[in-house]
Amino acid sequence: MNADPSQGATHADARTRKFRQAAFVYLHVGLLYESVIFVLWRRGQLPADRGSGPVWLVIGAAIVALVFWGLWYRRSVWLARIIWAVHAVRLPAVLRGAFFPAAGAVLPSELWSFALGVVLVNLWMLARAGWDL
Repeated sequence: MNADPSQGATHADARTRKFRQAAFVYLHVGLLYESVIFVLWRRGQLPADRGSGPVWLVIGAAIVALVFWGLWYRRSVWLARIIWAVHAVRLPAVLRGAFFPAAGAVLPSELWSFALGVVLVNLWMLARAGWDL
């Protein structure tokens, strides 16, 4: 830390803070996805040909834990950028669900709209961690 407190946080402190914020925002994205999988599984609406609900919940939790660890502890710029790209590619599907739901859609458009907000905040935080060095 700087010897002079009037100088504020050092560059390293600011960088660490950005990665920690990105990690927690991603954790919330993961909680959203895990919750949706849980609800769909409990309602019997997961596609049977794609595996069981508990398997998807475990896989999802492992991915969330790995990404959280990579952002929080490793402060991996490349992980932040890769996760940003994956979520950016998924953005059209989220937009379609929020504003152009298919007839008979399993998930209501309100959930997709909420998810859109969460994903956009996640993209913002990941971009800060991955590119605002």
